[in-house]
Amino acid sequence: MRAVTWQGRRKITVAGVPDPVLKDPGDVIISVTATGICGSDLHLYEVLGPYLTPGDILGHEPMGVVEEVGAGVTKLEVGDRVVVPFTIACGSCWMCRQGLQSQCETTQVREYGCGAALFGYSKLYGSVPGGQAERLRVPYADYGPIRIDGSAPDDHYLFLSDILPTAWQAVEYADVDRGGSVAVLGLGPVGQLITRIANHRGLQVFGVDPVPERRVIADRHGVGTLDLSKSVLDELRDRTEGRGPDAVIDAVGMEAHGSPVVKAAHDALGLLPGRLAEPLLDRAGLDRTAALRLAIRAVRRGGTLSLAGVYGGEIDPLPMRELFDKQVQIRMGQCNVRRWTDTLLPLAEDPADPLSLSSLVTHRLPLDEAPAGYEMFQRKDDGCLKIILEP
Repeated sequence: MRAVTWQGRRKITVAGVPDPVLKDPGDVIISVTATGICGSDLHLYEVLGPYLTPGDILGHEPMGVVEEVGAGVTKLEVGDRVVVPFTIACGSCWMCRQGLQSQCETTQVREYGCGAALFGYSKLYGSVPGGQAERLRVPYADYGPIRIDGSAPDDHYLFLSDILPTAWQAVEYADVDRGGSVAVLGLGPVGQLITRIANHRGLQVFGVDPVPERRVIADRHGVGTLDLSKSVLDELRDRTEGRGPDAVIDAVGMEAHGSPVVKAAHDALGLLPGRLAEPLLDRAGLDRTAALRLAIRAVRRGGTLSLAGVYGGEIDPLPMRELFDKQVQIRMGQCNVRRWTDTLLPLAEDPADPLSLSSLVTHRLPLDEAPAGYEMFQRKDDGCLKIILEP
């Protein structure tokens, strides 16, 4: 089969690889019909390369049709349409029963001190082959995959694999009552969905992004947008009676603009062989924390920070005195996808499309054009917001 493979920093190729096979009785094999390029994939493209091996298959936002079923699978049959959450969870351990599927005790990658295994996301999360491919092996198939019986557009279901529950969890973690205010830093795909969910739940929403095209998209959906400039803090306070928003959601993460020193360090690490760069990241990894620092400064006293963007640094210096003095809560973590899917499925299938899911995709590409898609998404060219690959 053909699959999107990592070959080096900013080097993605589509190559022929062996077809997946059933390994355990609880596995299924799906034929992938659509798969997204996620903002988290750009971390592999840029920063987390030392944890990858050339030839690793990328991608963690797949949907498709079941082709083969393991002997122990009871809830799926050949021919079923499914969307596959990016977190690999058993559904029965203590963590899964608490709704913390991203910490699944059955699939935790203890060697690296990490949580549940993820599709297509480096040795830190199990080196599991990803979904930017023609076929995919899916373990724990009686729990993870979501069978699709409705008639909504495929994109609506595909977003249940990652970005829609990730956005929903970010708003849940912000914990703002109806009528309260929330600022969203970063208006990429997840940030756009966060603003729409917050609007849907009756919040006053502000979106901050340096890319004009992304602000225009958010403006169309009733978001008060702000350019990333020196006046952002003043503007947010002016619009919230001088206090700042009740919550700030960071939808940017480790690759924020405005951290030139750390970017230079990332670039230097990217030139080192993986065996040299990996221990440096383990012991001295830094994130580009400009978005996080802005969030800390912008949130009102007693407010909440919700981090949806991924951070991976080990020694990020945080202004702890300011955090303590402002009595700020911080909530973060990988999305617990299956915790939210029963709530989100009706919204995805609603003919009224209350979250405007149909407007999110800007580009559709065949699998062979994935390298160009990664480059376009990373550069934010051609108004690129969300790319769907169609094997």
